Amino acid sequence: MNSLDWEVLTCARAWLQAGHRAHLFTVINTWGSAPRLPGAILAIRGDGQMIGSVSGGCIEDDLAHKARNSLLPATPAIVEYGVSRDEAQQFGIPCGGRLQIFVEPLQDAGQLAATIEHIEQHQLVRRSVHFHTGEIRLNGALPGSSAHLDGDWFHAFFGPKWRLLIIGANQLAGVLASMAQTLDFDVLVCDPRDDIREQWRTEGTACMRGMPDDVVQAIKPDAHTAIVAVTHDPKLDDMALLEALKCDAFYVGALGSRRNQEKRRERMRMFDLSEEEINRLHGPVGLPIGSRTPAEIAIAILAEIIQVRTLQRQAAAQSAHCGQSACAA
Repeated sequence: MNSLDWEVLTCARAWLQAGHRAHLFTVINTWGSAPRLPGAILAIRGDGQMIGSVSGGCIEDDLAHKARNSLLPATPAIVEYGVSRDEAQQFGIPCGGRLQIFVEPLQDAGQLAATIEHIEQHQLVRRSVHFHTGEIRLNGALPGSSAHLDGDWFHAFFGPKWRLLIIGANQLAGVLASMAQTLDFDVLVCDPRDDIREQWRTEGTACMRGMPDDVVQAIKPDAHTAIVAVTHDPKLDDMALLEALKCDAFYVGALGSRRNQEKRRERMRMFDLSEEEINRLHGPVGLPIGSRTPAEIAIAILAEIIQVRTLQRQAAAQSAHCGQSACAA
């Protein structure tokens, strides 16, 4: 599976190649209870056909109406929705919600080609558009970046913004890897077993050779990395987890029953891990949704990864807000 951004951009490119007009919309900022985050994109063809999303639907309908009636800007511009109470109610934005959207007219497929290529190569790229000239510049980017304005330039980011290392190349890993790519994860898979690795067929990923603990060290996990062990083999899972729990990965999980997880934690106490590090392990992995099939288990795992990521973001934002309040005081 490909990322949703890739689907939007490749569809818009196909429209342009077929001779249609199109506009690309990107959420710049949100305030209050806005439904989409900065960086969310939407493409609309001249006849109103659309792909992607910047809200819950009503704003898309308004933009499509403007596209059909040639009311969209012919040069890069900014539009806002939800500024007044009446607008918020009209466009279905929750109370207090407000969106700021960058509008980019698309004239030819070349405006998107290089960005699509970076996404297909699993590279995170900053795509910058100049307000007055429409000039486009592409540069490398770091995880954690988000769409923003900078003087006469608007910067958006495309490509994998997060990494997921899966230990084990079994059926569950294949489903998990496919689903994770739609969420903008760059997926790495590791399995030292030759016979298992040779059967790996999931598009967009490669199965790395080597012992899992060595691979964990080699990829240098950071705060934008999640690690999940799914082999059911303690000789492989435990060694990887011992390294993973000591690194900066924001999420570390392991497949297995509660009883097996307790046994795993007891084994880990025999090594140089603190209780705080051991308690970072999510196991049994995934949210408790009664999952049984590989697809259901993959959904549960990704749901928990997203939950942990969101909670950490909120905690960081709260900490920053408290720090600013203290400085103001």
